[in-house]
Amino acid sequence: MTEPNPRRERRPQGELETQVLSALHAARGPVSVGWVRDHLAADVAYTTVTTVLARLLVKAAVTRRREGRSFLWMPTADHAGLAALKMHRVLDAERDRKAVLASFITALPTDDERLLRDLLDQTGDEPGD
Repeated sequence: MTEPNPRRERRPQGELETQVLSALHAARGPVSVGWVRDHLAADVAYTTVTTVLARLLVKAAVTRRREGRSFLWMPTADHAGLAALKMHRVLDAERDRKAVLASFITALPTDDERLLRDLLDQTGDEPGD
């Protein structure tokens, strides 16, 4: 007889980071770990939220300031930066990055494709530089 697995299914990679960033963007200023936890769609432990925030700090996606014995957290990017992070997460989850990017580009409306080409031209960077 097979026993049920007590472990819950794992979230997709980066999903909790995205939820935490979304909660921070919804805040009207710096907030505590407890505030972030209370505003997540998922029921997660306080320590899990703290770990996610620490990882986002290393990635420079959030900042923090000490207040008393704890920290208050803020996002470093605007909503466009959050959308870009989500796009990176999707791309990072796939094995064939070239195929994903090619599919994305071919599905873009003409105006968006032109905008993307203009933005790439403006960077002037070669891949790998």
